[in-house]
Amino acid sequence: MTRPFLGFGLGLRTEHYPYIIEHKPDIDWFEILTENYMVPGGKPLDYLDKIRNDYPMVMHGVSLSIGSTDPLNLNYLKDLKQLMQRVQPRWISDHLCWTSVNGTNSHDLLPLPYNEDTITHLVNRICQVQDYLGQRILLENLSSYVTYNNSEMTEWEFVNEIARRADCHILLDINNIFVSAHNHQFDPVDYLNGIDIDRVMQFHLAGHSYHGEMIIDTHDHDVCDPVWSLYATALKRFGAVSTMIERDDDIPEFPRLRKELAIAEDIATRTLPANALQLNTASQASTNSDRNYTELSYEHTA
Repeated sequence: MTRPFLGFGLGLRTEHYPYIIEHKPDIDWFEILTENYMVPGGKPLDYLDKIRNDYPMVMHGVSLSIGSTDPLNLNYLKDLKQLMQRVQPRWISDHLCWTSVNGTNSHDLLPLPYNEDTITHLVNRICQVQDYLGQRILLENLSSYVTYNNSEMTEWEFVNEIARRADCHILLDINNIFVSAHNHQFDPVDYLNGIDIDRVMQFHLAGHSYHGEMIIDTHDHDVCDPVWSLYATALKRFGAVSTMIERDDDIPEFPRLRKELAIAEDIATRTLPANALQLNTASQASTNSDRNYTELSYEHTA
């Protein structure tokens, strides 16, 4: 499989709508927060339609709750599929976590125990979601602050095995690896080396905050030097991977954020052969191979 390479992008944020529409900045693509546009109409969708006419987009969600023991939420999936058909994203991603319990969304990305029972549970649910949407999805590794006593393997073994069995892709968040490595005292390079090269479709970069001895993934600072260094190491292992910066608080003006993204471009240029960074914006269909997908019917929560 040839990995689509979109280049270097940013998260689309409401603060930047007017600037993007007026100036059409030199940027390769945008990532949208899926739930912000699951609405029947209004200004967010109007802005989205204008911007997506000029830029490739991917969709990134926070409410799939793929790890929950609640039934899959078919109403959510219907809205997700409807938005997908409108946006025509290159791909769709969410988090390898659980967010809901008894039908209530906690609005937190909660970690899972790394064991065989959890893998079996997740793989079944991921396959149902992929069948319903008609394409593979990407799942992102979390930043974590607690561990489970019944975990039986490392996080990277867990993530890799799920991707292999569910035949899905990985959104590898470099900052999350750095944060979790600090909090749980493991070598972040071991994490990178434990992930199959051909499963990684996208990188996230972001800033974090120190709270005593713990690092919290806050997305409110610039990317720090150790994360940039880890990003260079990831490029050496995985090659050219579509890369974007997340910023969700203390959001700077667009030109400043664009300058920060230029650091990622510079690191990639210095790390990889020039021909590796040629854009390959093939549609998401290229990630689906010959797998047949069918509509699902199952019990769901509202």
